[in-house]
Amino acid sequence: MTDAANTPPRTHTIERLRHDLKLRVLTVVRTEELTAHMRRITLAGGDLEGFVSPSHDDHVKLFFPAPGDTQPVFPVLGNGANPVQYAEGARPIARNYTPRRHDPAKGELEIDFVLHGDGPASTWAAQAAPGHTLGVGGPRGSMVVPLDFDWYVLVGDQTALPAIARRLEQLPAGARAIAVIETVDDGEQVALESQAQVDIHWVGRNGRSGALLLEALRRIALPHDGDGFVWVACEHAQVKGLRAHFIDAGVPKQHLHVASYWKHGAAEHHERHDE
Repeated sequence: MTDAANTPPRTHTIERLRHDLKLRVLTVVRTEELTAHMRRITLAGGDLEGFVSPSHDDHVKLFFPAPGDTQPVFPVLGNGANPVQYAEGARPIARNYTPRRHDPAKGELEIDFVLHGDGPASTWAAQAAPGHTLGVGGPRGSMVVPLDFDWYVLVGDQTALPAIARRLEQLPAGARAIAVIETVDDGEQVALESQAQVDIHWVGRNGRSGALLLEALRRIALPHDGDGFVWVACEHAQVKGLRAHFIDAGVPKQHLHVASYWKHGAAEHHERHDE
């Protein structure tokens, strides 16, 4: 959203990178209770060598042990048009997650889990302890948004909090950002670090239903100077209204990324809504 009368148009290069697909078996080295509904699991192991995650919203596929087992079940890596294949009757238990932090010097990978019930990922994360193993695949690709925008808007529910936290940490001094984050309740707020000038709006669901992120955004004025990039990720039912809100506000489609990280009633869901 640029004042065209005074500012010439600028070009911002958004890179889309592809990475070699590798399946890794990593071991839990420690756990941390971030909030009542969020737990950080730190993984390590020789398989982590060569891991890359350049974008804040990269996602890896986590492969969990079947009930009663200790080792994850992996798919078979193929090639060409069918890079991932599943053995008959042995489809693994897998979910998509954002790498919260990768420390190549320490050889560690952090994943933040929302503890939301009795699903396989939530159950595993709640019970995880040092020595437990987890399979990790990817990331297969990255969308690298440059740091030369004047401002950024980051919107998401608690499943998007790791990606939002990563992005705020990446932003340089002089950048401006607005973050609107929906949590299970008001007790789920966490400290977020950034060199940028950040305005954070926490939206506690507190048992309420409805499009709370959209309701909150309607009360927030977007910047109108310079160029901005908007990033949105949340439950599937909310994304359509959020995308329309930013399109109506004049955000160029090429500067708007919208994804649903999960969907009520779906065991595994990740979908982009950029078009």
